[in-house]
Amino acid sequence: MGGLDPRLADALAHLPEYLGAHVLLSASALLLGIALSIPLALAALSSRRAGAMILGTAAVIQTIPSLALLALFYPILLFFSVLTRTLTGAQFSALGFLPSLLALTLYSVLPIVRNTVTGLSGVDPAIREAARGAGMTRWQSLKGVEFPLALPVIMAGVRTASVLVIGTATLSTPVGQTSLGNYIFTGLQTQNWIDVTVGCVAAALLALTVDRLLGGLETLATRRQSRRRLIAAVAGMGLALCAGVLAASFGGQPGYIIGAKNFPEQYVLASLIEQRLAAVNRRASIRSDLGSAVILRALTSGDIDTYVDYSGTVWTNFMHRSDALPRQQMLGAIADWARQNYGATMLGALGFENAYVLAMRKDRADALGIRSVADLARISQQLRVGGDYEIFGRPEWRALRKAYGLNFREERQMQPIFMYKAVADGEVDVITAFSSDGRIAEYGLVTLEDPKQAIPPYDAIVLVSPKRSHDPILIGALQPLIGRIPIEKMRAANLAVSRDENQLSPAAAARLLWQEISGPVPSG
Repeated sequence: MGGLDPRLADALAHLPEYLGAHVLLSASALLLGIALSIPLALAALSSRRAGAMILGTAAVIQTIPSLALLALFYPILLFFSVLTRTLTGAQFSALGFLPSLLALTLYSVLPIVRNTVTGLSGVDPAIREAARGAGMTRWQSLKGVEFPLALPVIMAGVRTASVLVIGTATLSTPVGQTSLGNYIFTGLQTQNWIDVTVGCVAAALLALTVDRLLGGLETLATRRQSRRRLIAAVAGMGLALCAGVLAASFGGQPGYIIGAKNFPEQYVLASLIEQRLAAVNRRASIRSDLGSAVILRALTSGDIDTYVDYSGTVWTNFMHRSDALPRQQMLGAIADWARQNYGATMLGALGFENAYVLAMRKDRADALGIRSVADLARISQQLRVGGDYEIFGRPEWRALRKAYGLNFREERQMQPIFMYKAVADGEVDVITAFSSDGRIAEYGLVTLEDPKQAIPPYDAIVLVSPKRSHDPILIGALQPLIGRIPIEKMRAANLAVSRDENQLSPAAAARLLWQEISGPVPSG
């Protein structure tokens, strides 16, 4: 792809993987939704009370935000996965395909059930009487008379459900399912609008293609001579999808699985780990955009093999500690906690810290005479603060507010890329920035001192799952990274993937970062 923009070439290189996974997930959810919806529609027609309950329940499910429903299925499936392993010794993956499949199936039910009920209810009663008069059983009447007459209305529901499922499937990325959403989530975090565009266009074209395909199937279904071929084609597609579902749920992915959270630094570090494994001829795949709560559970359950977390996150969110220890003591306590509670290994710290810091535009801070969080507290009631989606619900934020008496006029949540622009443009006065983010310098921001040390250290640490804790290949590939990444190198790599011009992909930034740090081990 010599003449293409490197970012476009990189996006198109991932298209077969992302599109294939998206098609498998969407088609499986749609077929499963149809299989559930038809019996539910018949049950709804059997009595008014049953109909109200079924349609009401399906409508309530539609009101649950997609991301929330997807996230809820992961801990439920994780419980059953652990139970299955305890009882039988076998384990299925609770991350990725299964939670996405179940959530999308539920989302597909309402339009199909509603249209099936509407279509069958609309059949002329005289036609039903004629069918019974001809000696047909109830099933024969449904199959041979009522369903064919109601088919256009039913198919309209199926086509609506298909568009809904394909669109919602892009939100399955945060629970570890590869989809076209990988383009969108990563693109938004790195300001790679080519990725975002490719993901959106591909999803839209897929939805249009499937809608046309279903329209063609509807035409075939109305022709009696074509029905056998249609049934055979649908059955063959169903068997192929079943095989794909089994492979996705139980087969796992080849090689090592690397986890990553949903911001540029995590993409770079995950790519760096992937490249170190490739250097020793081992395959690896990355599951990115995982939330903080999901990713640690995924590691301890064996759904991912390794990822980079931060000592402050583990200390406050998972160990529920609010006391302060010296940095090395804290790291030792975290290592002991991971090993004793989960059998996981903390391999070590990478050498830099990515802490939450409060940041302001320099001219604004100078005008207000603010140098520290204590200075900020005196006028916080007049100011607006912006933060990412997690910070205002985290223990660190509660500790910071309590330590300094912070009480902002407004708290606004937003994507980190918009957060930095918001403070630079004056939309907010303060943001909860990340200390290793190169955009602090790019946007001319200053970070405020934390004299009470309300926020704990946030050393980047490498965690390894219980099943890989004694894997010499993985440990050997990761060990050269421990203590080797200084903060200034990490900031440069982070900026390289998030700046507006001459932007690099996370993989390219990771290669440059390795070149920078692969010299002699730093002293001290």
